[in-house]
Amino acid sequence: MGRYHLFFVACFLYVPCVLSELIASIDCGYSGEEYLDSKLIIWESDDDYIRHGDTKVVPSRNSVSTEMDTLRVFTTRKKNCYSINSVDQEGERILIRASFYYGNYDGKSSPPVFDLQFSGNEWLTVQTSMDTVISHEVIYVVQGYTPSVCVAQTKPGNFPFISAIEVRSLDAEMYSGIRQDRALFLRDRIAYGSDEIIRYADDSYDRLWIPGGGTGFLSVANEALYIDDTHDDYPPVKVLENAITPSREFGNITLSSFPTNTDSNKQFSVYLNLYFSEVRELDETTELRSFNIYIDDNLWTQESPVKPPYEDFHQYYGNITVTSNSTVKLVQTSDSTLPPLINALEWFFISDVLNNGTNSKDADGLSALQEAFEVLKDWQGDPCLPASFSWDWITCSSDPIPRVTALDVSGFNLSGTLPDFSTMDALETIDLHNNSIEGPIPDFLGQLPNLKQLDLSKNELSGAIPSSLSSNKIIKLDVSGNAGLCSSGTSCKNPPGPGAGSSSGRKKKKKGKLPLILGITIPMFLLFWIVAGMLVILHLKRRSIYVTATIPGQESGGNKPKQEPEEPLSLGRESSA
Repeated sequence: MGRYHLFFVACFLYVPCVLSELIASIDCGYSGEEYLDSKLIIWESDDDYIRHGDTKVVPSRNSVSTEMDTLRVFTTRKKNCYSINSVDQEGERILIRASFYYGNYDGKSSPPVFDLQFSGNEWLTVQTSMDTVISHEVIYVVQGYTPSVCVAQTKPGNFPFISAIEVRSLDAEMYSGIRQDRALFLRDRIAYGSDEIIRYADDSYDRLWIPGGGTGFLSVANEALYIDDTHDDYPPVKVLENAITPSREFGNITLSSFPTNTDSNKQFSVYLNLYFSEVRELDETTELRSFNIYIDDNLWTQESPVKPPYEDFHQYYGNITVTSNSTVKLVQTSDSTLPPLINALEWFFISDVLNNGTNSKDADGLSALQEAFEVLKDWQGDPCLPASFSWDWITCSSDPIPRVTALDVSGFNLSGTLPDFSTMDALETIDLHNNSIEGPIPDFLGQLPNLKQLDLSKNELSGAIPSSLSSNKIIKLDVSGNAGLCSSGTSCKNPPGPGAGSSSGRKKKKKGKLPLILGITIPMFLLFWIVAGMLVILHLKRRSIYVTATIPGQESGGNKPKQEPEEPLSLGRESSA
């Protein structure tokens, strides 16, 4: 069943038709057809996103959900990445959620620890669990690169794996309180007063809101028939339908602190979102709900106290500096007749400035190589970043926007002709030896301004070596083991035959055979004429004897013959009778 067929089924079943926000829901390690889960989210196989790694299945006794029953584990390479090419454009704000469920798939009862990365940036260290789904979420604005999710091995024997990747599109104005060169790493998203997890389709952006409350609080339901949720960060109506308030008529709310794994005195930046919606229509003559927000006893709402609206909501957000012991307090004002309430909370860690990725000229050149050689397409994500996790076959500089300085694909079984990757003008070393690369050597290789070493040996290259290389005094060139190559000039006029060397070599070989040919031909010619001459002489001798025996004029009787002068004989002339 196709994606859009499933989509229309979901719409028919009263799911809001907002497929555009659900960019991708990838079930890692799964190879079947698309399917709908209990939330009517369309899940797809990861086969179109990655071609390496091993697919594994969680034992049925440990199953928690269809999308968590399979996973993909990686036992090779420094990092392994999924590239999300379905993101529409640069500048789009997206949410990525990566989920991990170990489920003792390997029977070793040893959940691994490894690093998680996004688009060439460090994310966090994943601590997986035996029987709990671990999910991490990041929100950021797409820069000039394809979004990617990568896992990287950091400990021997701890093989990274991933169970699911979800990518959601957010409106441009959402979470606009954070700079576009920063990312938000979700720490908590709480729906106070709810008794279930709230997500798609109640939240069209598929954010996960976890139920929250606690001792000393009352859960109260919103009496409004309609709540306007179409502004700020668009919290779902379902989140605003419930709230918590102190169980006493007068009291305050102290929200949970900001637990981290860092030193309790270390400060860090967080992005805080608080949502407030009045749960009933108040009698303005006798009732007032008014309170202030304090961060570590410091007043945050300095302009005016919070007065939640009915059938609407107010959102308070901003960057704050906290420690792991910091608290958020909602403190009732002296004129308030009602205690504070809160509907929902989000708080995020704020990233460092995001990198801009590998230099675009190198990215374009690497893309051309991947397009030409199928085997290279297995590498995805940012080529050079994070710095310690560059692709296995390149070396990068340490510049803020790194350049590719070395290319080594020797022995990669590359087959085909070399594409134009002349944009990679920071290359100092290129090693392409021991492949099956054919065709001519591109002239641009000799024009790369920083190239010092070029190894093209043991390939199937043919034609003339470009003068940009043959006359280059800087580049150390190795083209040995390419039978079809020849030096430039007249020696390359005739194409080489199978197994032949250079054309100049063939001419030398032909010249070298001439003395042998002459040495055989001339003696045979002389021998022929010597034999012919001897045969003629023998023939003449026989004729001479025959002529002497039959000279005319000799008669019988006693008279002596009359002596006549003999006429000399000529070769081929017969005597007369």
